[in-house]
Amino acid sequence: MLKPTDLILVCLLPNPRDLEIARLLGWYRIPLKSAPKVVSVDYLAFYQPASFGERGGQIEYIAQVRGHELTTRGELLKEEADHPRAKEEYFKLQLGELEKLKEPVKTDKWKRLTFFYSTGEYLLNAKTLNDLVVEGEERSLLWKSLRERAENELLYKTDLPEADISPEILMALLGIKDLKGEYPATGTIHLPK
Repeated sequence: MLKPTDLILVCLLPNPRDLEIARLLGWYRIPLKSAPKVVSVDYLAFYQPASFGERGGQIEYIAQVRGHELTTRGELLKEEADHPRAKEEYFKLQLGELEKLKEPVKTDKWKRLTFFYSTGEYLLNAKTLNDLVVEGEERSLLWKSLRERAENELLYKTDLPEADISPEILMALLGIKDLKGEYPATGTIHLPK
């Protein structure tokens, strides 16, 4: 459930196919070379451009961000292995279910957008895209929150050192009796002496 303090990344949903990917597969892609500085946000708000026809020019859906990883376009869209950007790096943002806003946030003067940040409070009260723009002192607080997210993300490490486990213990943990031998039928692990 969207909270007023949530960090929102308003992002372009290029076409209806991308909405279906978000809805069915639960992810959204951002090219690394054009990505915003911080992708560790609470929610994405999807701006639908003219390619959506009558449903274009508005934000109709949001989705909670559950995590992200770096991959290639080719890994994300395997059916497009020959695409010119197939080897380029992309962020894959894992998403929760799409949530439809009670009332869509309409554009007024905006012609083009890719990404900008807002907050849950602004999104909950917005009627137009201009209403999502954070200004004044609140803008400073927004940037402070984004900086903290970026710093916390840098503290998160997944490159843990390899565990130094002897082959005998590893064999016991995996249930291997010996390299050529038989495996126990009961699932009992026999530790070497």
